[in-house]
Amino acid sequence: MKQSLKRIVVLICVLVTVGAAAQPVEPPDAAYLQSFDQWKTEQTADLKSNWLSLVGLFWLKPGPNKFGSASDNSIVFPKGPAHAGEFDLEGSEVTLRLLPDTQATIAGQTAHTAKMDPDTSDHVTKAVMGTLTFHVIVRGTHVGIRVRDSESAASQNFKGMMFYPLDLSYRTTASWIPADAAKTVEVPNALGEVSSEQAPGVAAFQLHGEEMTLTAIGGDAKTGLFFVFSDPTAKSDTYPGGRFLDTGPVVDGKVVLDFNRAYNPPCAVTPYATCPLAPKENRLTMPIPAGEKFDKAAHGHH
Repeated sequence: MKQSLKRIVVLICVLVTVGAAAQPVEPPDAAYLQSFDQWKTEQTADLKSNWLSLVGLFWLKPGPNKFGSASDNSIVFPKGPAHAGEFDLEGSEVTLRLLPDTQATIAGQTAHTAKMDPDTSDHVTKAVMGTLTFHVIVRGTHVGIRVRDSESAASQNFKGMMFYPLDLSYRTTASWIPADAAKTVEVPNALGEVSSEQAPGVAAFQLHGEEMTLTAIGGDAKTGLFFVFSDPTAKSDTYPGGRFLDTGPVVDGKVVLDFNRAYNPPCAVTPYATCPLAPKENRLTMPIPAGEKFDKAAHGHH
């Protein structure tokens, strides 16, 4: 009798667990769908204005760097005057010197010679020449010129962001473990460089029964955190370098991670971005089939 009773109890336990596992997660409600669509619209607008419009990234050599659309320039712009002028790099300072017949403006004023403050300064200098806008970027020891075209082909041909179906089982509340101020994380980027970034802390969470952690590489507990992670879906469906995830503020030591809002870095849509890749702490072993996908065939990635 004892044996069979034990067996029945075990059976009941098994049935209960199976039942619990099979409970469907609530489908997203109207408010969730609306906020997701709004987020997607904002992401798409950001991609179009900041990334799909990129048509060039040129690293400068010390001294004068002649630029224009003619092939005999050291920096060949995709359009505009054949010989526009030069960028003079001294140390990390860039001075723009335009030829007399080149039409360009900075902050609405006609420009001839101007010191160009980089994107790492309080006020980046943007020069406008026809449909092109260009400014100086500093990445580690590299100083470069980033060029946008308001009529870029990439922006006009953009098909829109592609997502996995929404699945709220990939939305989880994590415990937030703040790091001390000295904690850094080594973040590789698309240029093959590694930088040490201050890590605000770690989010510890459960997803589909597995315990996991992600280390934030930016943002803060008051306004929201920034993560870069990768997972096995990168082999087939998602961007190979990993995906970005932003959160809202940390409340009472908890923060919501919604992987439905995992999105591709700008490198997924332009060769002219320098993106952080997932640090080794954030390379998850469990696939996360939620959030933005990546069409490898269309981008020639194998």
